[in-house]
Amino acid sequence: MPASVRHVLLFLLVGLLCGCQSPTSPSDEISYDDAVDATGAPNPIAADTATGGRTYRIVRGNNQPDEIVPYDWHAVFSMSLSFNSNATDKDIDIQFPVKVTAVTLTVKQASGGIVTPPTGNDKEYFEFVTFNATGNQFAAVGNSNSLMFEVWYDLPSLRKEAIISVTTAFSDNDGVAFNKVLDLTVAP
Repeated sequence: MPASVRHVLLFLLVGLLCGCQSPTSPSDEISYDDAVDATGAPNPIAADTATGGRTYRIVRGNNQPDEIVPYDWHAVFSMSLSFNSNATDKDIDIQFPVKVTAVTLTVKQASGGIVTPPTGNDKEYFEFVTFNATGNQFAAVGNSNSLMFEVWYDLPSLRKEAIISVTTAFSDNDGVAFNKVLDLTVAP
């Protein structure tokens, strides 16, 4: 084989080997969670029965009439969010300003601070409103915003102890989207 052909083959082989990449390792995953500080107050949350007559609908189906049921429990709490110095770490590299794009909340029945999923056809019912938000944008590390929540819920256990999970979705100036989840306990 002539030397020029060997050089071309060697060049192609080197190019192929350099083009191959190893699969992404789980440790290469960026953890935006470490860049966002989230706290709730009070912690634990104190629920009461002052539901204000708020109700929910249980759909019965099979030509059975739906049932309108009052919520058993009511809670009010706040959440504070801020970005810490990890946000500027070269591996995370969040580009400010960062916007809050959505906030969702779920209520799960619990016992002893442990989620205890309902059995059978039982369901957890809840609704919430977000009020008194101080803003939806973070200009830099150290800026903070707070949100107030009012929650109404009813659990199959008929008890008030629960875990409330608040998921906040963010988008940075480059369009990178990420979430932060804050779990709070409702005292028994």
